[in-house]
Amino acid sequence: MRYLIALYLFVGIIFTSCSYKQDQVLLEQKSFLPDTSLTKTSTNISKYRIKPQDILQITNIQNSKNLVDLNAGVTGTASAGLTGSQQGETYQVEEDGTVALTGIGRVPVAGLTRVEARNYIENLYLKDALKNPLFELKIINLKVMLFGEIRAQGAVLLTHDNTTLIEIIAQAGGLTEKADGKNVKIIRGGQKYPKTEVIDVTDLKTLTDPRIVMQNNDIVVIPQNKRAIRTDKLQDFSTIASPVLLIFNTALIVLTLIRR
Repeated sequence: MRYLIALYLFVGIIFTSCSYKQDQVLLEQKSFLPDTSLTKTSTNISKYRIKPQDILQITNIQNSKNLVDLNAGVTGTASAGLTGSQQGETYQVEEDGTVALTGIGRVPVAGLTRVEARNYIENLYLKDALKNPLFELKIINLKVMLFGEIRAQGAVLLTHDNTTLIEIIAQAGGLTEKADGKNVKIIRGGQKYPKTEVIDVTDLKTLTDPRIVMQNNDIVVIPQNKRAIRTDKLQDFSTIASPVLLIFNTALIVLTLIRR
């Protein structure tokens, strides 16, 4: 009977140890030496060059209704339902690298940065249609993919230059209690030259690491921490062991009754 009691105590300890909650700690003061190997070959969003199939959002800040006062001339891929000073109009870059703009026709923008394209379009309207045009141009299809122990997995759009990993995590609701914040992985470089870097978001000095500035098509993977992995394994074990323990317990009761 002593052996049976010891066995019950052992099993009880295993199952009670499965319950665990860890609070995520971000940006503590730690020693850190940033590795800039990725930034030497990668392109920041502010330097991203427009490509065919990109979607541009153009807003005339000086006009509350349309891109220009020539709305009848809207052709091509302009989205008629997205006008106004807050949303602007959207234009998809065609395979030939052009967009069809209100009043001035097709304009080549492929190969330009966001700022270069904005300045180029402003100058075209200055010559042909507007006095002192003031535009805002965004590339609204750039994104980062989030997977793993994060509150909201999926795509996060990069609508601003220099968006950081910390901002992306915040937009997705933060890390889960199972996340390993010391080993957040960023995969970038595309299908031809993929490279993985590990970022410790629990370290305050990560804020000065240039690698955390997000780039188009980055993949961010947040793994489970070691304790969560152990807990999951124990839970898997308990799922398998429960029927065995039930049979063992039933046999023990039967054996006890027979001995009586």
